[in-house]
Amino acid sequence: MSSSHPTIGRTFADSSPAFPSPVRAREGAPNVVYVLYDDLGWSDLGCFGSEISTPTADRLAAEGLRYTNFHVTPLCSPTRACLLTGQNHHATGMGLLPNFAMGYPGYRGELHHSTATLGEMAQSQGYTTLGVGKWHLTPMNQFTGAGPFAQWPLQRGFDRYYGTPDGMTNQWRPDLIEDNHWTEQPDDPDYHFTADIVDKAIGYVHDQRNGDAEKPFFLYVAFCAPHFPHHVPKEYVDKYVPVFEKGWDATRADRLARQKELGLLDADTPLPERNPGVRAWDDYAPEDQAAMVRLQAAYAGMVEHTDEHLGRLVAALEEMGELDNTLFVLFSDNGASQEGGEVGSMNAVKFFTGYDAPEQELAVVREHLDEIGEEQWVNTYSTGWSMAGNTPLKRWKQDTHGGGVRSPLIVRWPGEIADPGGIRTQFHHAVDVTPTALDVTGMSAPASVKGVEQRPMDGESMRYTFASASTPTRRTVQYFEMNGQRAIWQDGWKAVAHHEPMLSPVLVLTGEAEKVTDFDSDRWELYHLDEDWNEVHDLADEHPERLAAMVELWWAEASRNDVLPLGAIIGGMNGPIITGRYDQGPR
Repeated sequence: MSSSHPTIGRTFADSSPAFPSPVRAREGAPNVVYVLYDDLGWSDLGCFGSEISTPTADRLAAEGLRYTNFHVTPLCSPTRACLLTGQNHHATGMGLLPNFAMGYPGYRGELHHSTATLGEMAQSQGYTTLGVGKWHLTPMNQFTGAGPFAQWPLQRGFDRYYGTPDGMTNQWRPDLIEDNHWTEQPDDPDYHFTADIVDKAIGYVHDQRNGDAEKPFFLYVAFCAPHFPHHVPKEYVDKYVPVFEKGWDATRADRLARQKELGLLDADTPLPERNPGVRAWDDYAPEDQAAMVRLQAAYAGMVEHTDEHLGRLVAALEEMGELDNTLFVLFSDNGASQEGGEVGSMNAVKFFTGYDAPEQELAVVREHLDEIGEEQWVNTYSTGWSMAGNTPLKRWKQDTHGGGVRSPLIVRWPGEIADPGGIRTQFHHAVDVTPTALDVTGMSAPASVKGVEQRPMDGESMRYTFASASTPTRRTVQYFEMNGQRAIWQDGWKAVAHHEPMLSPVLVLTGEAEKVTDFDSDRWELYHLDEDWNEVHDLADEHPERLAAMVELWWAEASRNDVLPLGAIIGGMNGPIITGRYDQGPR
């Protein structure tokens, strides 16, 4: 007679053993793969209207679904927090970046233990959990040989992790961690970080299958690409120079036409005016155009290069017989970046202290034109090209207008998708991805993880959209906030306020993380997104009562999700960044 507890006598003869049964996922449970791009624009994949070659993403879209109404936060770490936990980013403690800990619950700079990651949930439910690439969910002062390790990837739900801990890295010579220690890059003259993490991801899955082929896995692939520096082999850059010589204005128009042909947009969708600070392409001299084209060509080459290595991962999963039993999710952490300034730069780190005059930046680019993409430079493109990357949306990364918070989303899940290659228009957000994974796999959101009571998830499963393009969205409200930029979506309407930082030189010099600013003076805009997809027609004056109600709702959501107190600590393209103190409290 079996028992879960052994009977202990004086000898083996009068004792009965018992062996604990390992936790197993349900039979046939699918794998889950999250692929997260970094700073990829809404239109930068071929299947979303780009002229950039992305056959892997295009294949996943043709065999799955494309979502045109999917949203993220305007910045990298907050979106990663939403993705992995199913919670709004302030509620996880990641209201901004882990590089800024402000001493408030929503701005802790690390994930609260009351908001577990999918890895932590899956580990206790019979999954192997694997991660590669950019982490950026832990303050860098904790990445020491002595820890503390509580917020390293392995302590936040991953059995194995290999990648870079911070928000950006040199793609040719990255800073690398593996598991709970720093490590050196492989001795390979052709080394590139993107190729390396894909190699490691494939190796991790092979190891998992060799150890227990019946056990499902969760794999998180977080590319640093195409975040600057845009490091890529020269042949990829050369390929795209002639493609973009037409300039960003023509590129926007071409992409909009292609998006309409693909059925992503209605035929009457207009192209908004250029973003603030972006000049007409024809305003620049030919030699300056050539410099900016090559910076864009490096970005485009990096997008293709990343897709090529993603293709190796897809091929490996297919060869192992795992691809069709895998929920595959691909999207970007935010919109294309404004951090290159008006003309781009060979040293994008200047964004954090303020760029020199455009003429000086262009002079450096022209002098080193053939070196763009090489390891000695932190090259990035201009805001005109990032505007084109977000076609047909307004503004960029860091903003709560569409260009900052809309992301291309591809979901592949064979067997449930009614119309492979189809398009979905239901409103969803990064917080909805992990609830979808739990729904598809049969896992649950535990009430307690490692002895800590869990906050209820903010997200809702998107699985209902797999079988139907016409089913109404099940989401009703979603707030947005980043560094003082604010927005709220409710039942197809969106209110949004752009906040211009006003930094005090005294506070900058003293290092105090405070602002001289007036949030009440921000102007709220109102858009009916169900009819005005890309925020062209501001209806604030026509519907003042609706706008006022939505603004009040924003404050309520802000209070509920630890968004308050409001602050704005990152300057604009020409402003400095104020660092906060590392003040980590338990929660």
